[in-house]
Amino acid sequence: MLENRKYFIYGFFVLVGVVYVMRLFVLQVLDSTYETASNSIKTIIDIPVRGQVYDRNDKLIVYNTIVYDLYVTPKKVKIPDTLAFCSLLQIGRRDLDSLLKVARNYSPVKPSLFLRRLSKEDLAKIQDAMVEYSGFEFVRNSVRSYETPTLANTLGYVSEISKKRLESQETPYYRQGDLIGQSGLEKFYEEQLRGRRGVRYVMQDVNGIMKGAWKNGEMDTTALAGQTLYTGIDIELQQYGDSLMQHKVGSIVAIEPSTGQILAMVSAPTYDPALLATRDYSKNYAKLVKDPYKPLLNRSIQAQYRPGSTFKLVQALIGLQNQVIYPNSVFAAHGTPFKAHSPLFGPHSLHAAIQYSSNPYFYNVFRRIVYANNERNTFKASAMGLTQWHEEVTKFGFGQKLGIDLPNETAGLLPSVKTYNKMYGGELRWKFSNIFSLSIGEGELLINPLKMANLAAIIANRGWYYTPHVVSGINKKDSPHADYKVRHETGVSNKYYEMVIDGMEDVVTRGTVSRAAIIPGIAMCGKTGTSQNRVGKDHSIFLAFAPKYKPQIAIAVFVENANFGGFAAAPVASLMIEKYLNRKVLRKGLETEFKNRNYLPAIYRTAPVKKGIPKDSTRNLIVKK
Repeated sequence: MLENRKYFIYGFFVLVGVVYVMRLFVLQVLDSTYETASNSIKTIIDIPVRGQVYDRNDKLIVYNTIVYDLYVTPKKVKIPDTLAFCSLLQIGRRDLDSLLKVARNYSPVKPSLFLRRLSKEDLAKIQDAMVEYSGFEFVRNSVRSYETPTLANTLGYVSEISKKRLESQETPYYRQGDLIGQSGLEKFYEEQLRGRRGVRYVMQDVNGIMKGAWKNGEMDTTALAGQTLYTGIDIELQQYGDSLMQHKVGSIVAIEPSTGQILAMVSAPTYDPALLATRDYSKNYAKLVKDPYKPLLNRSIQAQYRPGSTFKLVQALIGLQNQVIYPNSVFAAHGTPFKAHSPLFGPHSLHAAIQYSSNPYFYNVFRRIVYANNERNTFKASAMGLTQWHEEVTKFGFGQKLGIDLPNETAGLLPSVKTYNKMYGGELRWKFSNIFSLSIGEGELLINPLKMANLAAIIANRGWYYTPHVVSGINKKDSPHADYKVRHETGVSNKYYEMVIDGMEDVVTRGTVSRAAIIPGIAMCGKTGTSQNRVGKDHSIFLAFAPKYKPQIAIAVFVENANFGGFAAAPVASLMIEKYLNRKVLRKGLETEFKNRNYLPAIYRTAPVKKGIPKDSTRNLIVKK
């Protein structure tokens, strides 16, 4: 009996031992849960590098440089020597307190950004010493770098995501301290450029010492770099445009007519995009905001101007299509509110009216367009005719956003019956005498330089256009988004474009353009314009394309406060066309002259805007007293 009890006790202890051994085997070999009991699992975010940007000739425009961000977890912070710590990081005591306060407000237990953009050299100097200060860690990141100091407004910039945007994101992705595109291509293509962040899970003991990957890295994901943007920009042409627009306020937009790709987009004055990619971002941004020339304003798509006489081309095309005028239609200068100027004192045809930019002629063209229905009641006729005119001009892209792949494009203003009913307090309170200034591109009509360059592309193509766009493909050249492959028709017959183009050719060779703007060996077709400015000198405008047949470039140039388009904007456009088509400029004298010409106002103030008058660029830009 005792013997049986002894074997029972022995058996019991053996069974317990076997159970413990088996459990230990499960815990140590089959189940990794024990790891989390003795170690904490730390999540490490791998930030991907943003996508690079290339020009049409495969020249690198934007790339990335590796930097390191210093993150802090407030609850873990221990700083034995505050003075030494501040000296090490080259920050003040107030800065330290402020940064720690921001971090604590975000989360006392989660890591958040403390210092951004430390270079490899900065890291090497402080890395060993930082071991003495717990609660801080370095995270590898990248910063935008630029091959050339150009195209700032088109490229845009990245900066830390705002609290409001962080809280409003529909799908959680960004964390406090993350960078995000704020303007230009960086903003428009943020989702493609940012890439996909990776995640690593590592074990660390109570002292914060890494103990290896959790579950052998089975749960880790690899960071995926951002996609590459290929653009239609010709970076050499872009830089050349910058040089021509120094000491000036305005814009140059050049388009390849056959594709709608932007060749150059100059907004002057400009700035070096690298200024907003450094640790001094806040200081540099503040300086740019305070600059009276407003370099952060992308004038190519945001500034608004009256098109002036360049709009006469649209009036001519619509008038011909509606058959209210013909190429041989002749109008005299008398009987209109506009004065004739030499050599058009007598009656003249459409060709001469385009060549010499006749205001009285296009007054009559617009009047015929509006009164084509022969309505006797002038109030009603104006309303009916203007409605038809508005619909036809809309097909040229006026009064709407064209849809370029950049944020903050302005729609401009194409006045309608509704516009004038509102201005004059109701229907039948206005008539043609209130709107005739539209005939020469003045009055309430507003456009931006992009829209004017697109008009040049429409005429170059003899009646159609693709939506202008900067990016020609993502990860692959010449593969634009489907929206940029849709052909937009104006509804005006090809034959009428040829009639207008013949006049535009003579504008350059023996019309309103300075003889210096003629390009030897290249048939350039263009139209001058002078945009009325409520304060200061008028703005100089010129649109053109070249060559006359099989055009390769369409361009618009705006030079503020430079007066007549033929003697300021036209030479700049001709130099740009010569540079693009010939890859060099032989007219060195003209080049030097316009690089050095200064049209910047010397004294500044904000232009007043009267109640009821649409805002144009003078509302936002500096002007001379």
